[in-house]
Amino acid sequence: MTAADTIAAIATPPGKGGVAIVRVSGTAAWSVFRKLTGREPCPGRVSHGAFSWEGRILDEGLVLAFQAPRSYTGEDVVEFQCHGGRLAPQRVLGACYAAGARPAGRGEFTRRAFLNGKLTYEQAQGVLDLIDAKTERAADAALISLSGGGAQRLHALYSRILDRAAQVEYALDVDEGELPPDFWSRLQADCAQCAADCVQEGVRHREKRILREGALVVLAGPPNAGKSSLMNALLGTERAIVSAIPGTTRDTLEEGLDVDGWPIRLVDTAGLRETKDAVEAEGVRRTQGLVQKADILLNLDPHPKGACAPHEIRVHAKCDLGKGEGLNVSSKTGEGLDALRHALAAKLVARLSANEEGAPEENERTCAALLGAQGALDEACRQSVAHDAVLVGNALRQACSCLGELTGAVYSSDMLDRLFSRFCVGK
Repeated sequence: MTAADTIAAIATPPGKGGVAIVRVSGTAAWSVFRKLTGREPCPGRVSHGAFSWEGRILDEGLVLAFQAPRSYTGEDVVEFQCHGGRLAPQRVLGACYAAGARPAGRGEFTRRAFLNGKLTYEQAQGVLDLIDAKTERAADAALISLSGGGAQRLHALYSRILDRAAQVEYALDVDEGELPPDFWSRLQADCAQCAADCVQEGVRHREKRILREGALVVLAGPPNAGKSSLMNALLGTERAIVSAIPGTTRDTLEEGLDVDGWPIRLVDTAGLRETKDAVEAEGVRRTQGLVQKADILLNLDPHPKGACAPHEIRVHAKCDLGKGEGLNVSSKTGEGLDALRHALAAKLVARLSANEEGAPEENERTCAALLGAQGALDEACRQSVAHDAVLVGNALRQACSCLGELTGAVYSSDMLDRLFSRFCVGK
């Protein structure tokens, strides 16, 4: 697989439809165009005709040609718009292969766009996020990434830190008496502001993760606390089995939910209790694992113990039978459901600014880079009080190193592989 190859793939979803698009990109795209249409490509114009191979007409439709670098990938690109369904696009795709193209890998068109400077890493991520968006809020956030807004902020932050590092290098080469009187105080203030900006970028990153993956919201509590009924009430459908028999739910059940524009992964779980039943015990073990991973825990225990955790919302799910501790909700009458939805959204917003130890995103590359840069900048602030230019310079270089991957100054092949492997073949 090399960048010199010409690649081809179907760029539309499989199944019945009016139109399917077969996309070709690379140096041989014009040759593929000629061999399938018998005509010369005219970049920027749409033409109609038959697509054929070795004298056999395969289909007919529209064909578009885009000349490098004015295309999605930055290469010569041809798009055959043929009839949808299973057979027609496969016939056209097969002819493209026979004419000199090879099958595209997952996300290879967008990867080429990135490598050819048509998209930044953040914009490539924005393409994927927009395709996967499940709520209006997620789509809006993806479009911001696609416009490059986040990359501009990070580049500006990276540039400011580089400037501070250059100032410290200058301070190493001169006597301290030659520095402006406010040199160290201004440097300390600048480093503190850059550290605060890293914190804000971390908040934005956590928001993107929630919008991309969905917040994991776990319903937990003892048997017959009303977990399954509450799940059904929030979903507006009878998704989970509800029974008065304790231990009915033995496995996890997950469904998607839109709460004020936030995508939610709502999970019903087995009731927490001591049991000798091996199957139910496994369900309890899985519940306990999910409770630890949850972005938000809906605790339906009628007798909760200890202080409420930062990610916890305590819910009394049977308020039609009498009020209880926590947010009073009735799955039967609908009382309190809107209040619970608002509480979920508010808790998510609050969690975005939190950075508790053990949060799921701590091990993510972006979050780790931002935390590393923040820590280095905090160290630079401390050392600037002591006017130690060597240690301040080391800390600022460390901050730059941490932000390098996020700004595009440094990219690793495994980082790119992880991103583009999440795309479909035709994108």
